Amino acid sequence: MTDVYDRFPALRFDRPEDTILRITLDGPNLNAVGTAEHEQLADVWPVIDRDPSVRVAVVQGAGRAFSAGGSFDLVQEMADDPVVRTRVLREARDLVYNVINCSTPIVSAIHGPAVGAGLAVALLADVSVAGRTAKIVDGHTRLGVAAGDHAVISWPLLCGMAKAKYYLLTCEALTGEEAERIGLVSVCVDDDQVHDRALEIARKLAAGSPSAVTFTKYALNNWYRSAGPAFDASLALEFYGFGLPDVAEGIAAHRERRPPRF
Repeated sequence: MTDVYDRFPALRFDRPEDTILRITLDGPNLNAVGTAEHEQLADVWPVIDRDPSVRVAVVQGAGRAFSAGGSFDLVQEMADDPVVRTRVLREARDLVYNVINCSTPIVSAIHGPAVGAGLAVALLADVSVAGRTAKIVDGHTRLGVAAGDHAVISWPLLCGMAKAKYYLLTCEALTGEEAERIGLVSVCVDDDQVHDRALEIARKLAAGSPSAVTFTKYALNNWYRSAGPAFDASLALEFYGFGLPDVAEGIAAHRERRPPRF
């Protein structure tokens, strides 16, 4: 492993094959994304893009989950401090655009809970592989803020406006099987096959023409780029919401494991 990735200590890297870089979210509370993870998950993609030794990136979670979403310590800091809120808004913007603009194809392996910033990477990946019982949730409105992150830029394109509105407004969870049925993920497999299938797809992509694969990705991602203004608006509204009263009840409800009372 080249030392260029040493600047991202909150992420774990390995090379299952010479041309495949695997990024693993590996942290406490089901790989929750804290301050360091959020920043590094945003900043790593341009580095991968410029690494000529990497033809495909695979992103996965360690243990029982892909990622349980943003840590509530970070969410509380965002609600309390506008300086933190502004910094994390910039990181959230960069995370989405950096994944979209990374010319290296990305494969995600989704098992267990997939929420928040981790879910953004999982669904913006070029090929997403989900386990049948994976639990995919966009929990923004339950927290008391608008659905931001990746949701507005990607869900309507992936699964259509009717399904996007239903799941983003209600925060209802999807299994991997249902996510595949509506087109939110590329492939659904048995839970114990997720990582093997993701690696199999990565090998296939790595064996292809690098220019053909990357140029096709670039052209297709113009659909995401054309939705940039909608994404920017959603992100601004989400982070505006972190300064409003509803988010305090949303945080309390999560901590107390009860339905919110807005």
